[in-house]
Amino acid sequence: MSSPKGGPAGGGAPKTATTFGEDTVAEARELISRYPQSRSALLPLLHLVQSVEGYVSQEGMTFCAEQLGLSEAEVAAVATFYTMYKRRPCGEHLVSVCTNTLCAAMGGDAIYKRLQQHLGSESAPLGHEDVAGTPGESGSVMLEHAECLAACDLAPVLQVNYEYFDNQTEDSAVELVDALRRGDKPHPTRGAPLSDFKTVERRLAGLLPEDDDEFWTDVDGPSQAVETMRGAQLAADRNWTAPAAPADVPLPEVEAK
Repeated sequence: MSSPKGGPAGGGAPKTATTFGEDTVAEARELISRYPQSRSALLPLLHLVQSVEGYVSQEGMTFCAEQLGLSEAEVAAVATFYTMYKRRPCGEHLVSVCTNTLCAAMGGDAIYKRLQQHLGSESAPLGHEDVAGTPGESGSVMLEHAECLAACDLAPVLQVNYEYFDNQTEDSAVELVDALRRGDKPHPTRGAPLSDFKTVERRLAGLLPEDDDEFWTDVDGPSQAVETMRGAQLAADRNWTAPAAPADVPLPEVEAK
């Protein structure tokens, strides 16, 4: 049995101590302290685990269970539900190609197929969540097809470590992954500068570099695209306004249960 604030209730050494050292335990407890109920910290802790291992291993799920006083089954139910938690070691970079309806129609399917063959071969294309190179090492890339990345106005899009690269073509996508494999970090179309998967996982966990002014300047900077704001700009230029809602409109009757 585990205590709610972390560590085995009996006081013995946790069985995950070999992978997750004292620094990681301290960070986990700091994250847990932000929540009124410790189990609410499970999602950040899973990101913390990925920042250490590059994926969520069985040992990583055990670590989360130990810290939160949950069963491993409770942790596994969450870790296997969300696609952001990888069950196999990720590359230095995660390349996510949107293959939802609009991106697919605009070329996303073709981009994904081209990258599969480019990172693998025509006869043995790289599969979903497979890695080109050795996972975790410099230049390694995990490829995945993703559902809607919420950038339909800039389709087709892909992300590298969750940063956007908009208006892609097959050739530009190939150039991008080749640059990643060389060790380069091309600047995303918008948003923060590119980093590696493990660094992004620390940020998603909520462990942000408070004293890094450059980081905060990049993060706080504008990331909207001209295409995204076009409708609002047209409305402002032409003085269009939405009609006001009628006042005192009665709510419809609802049958009592």
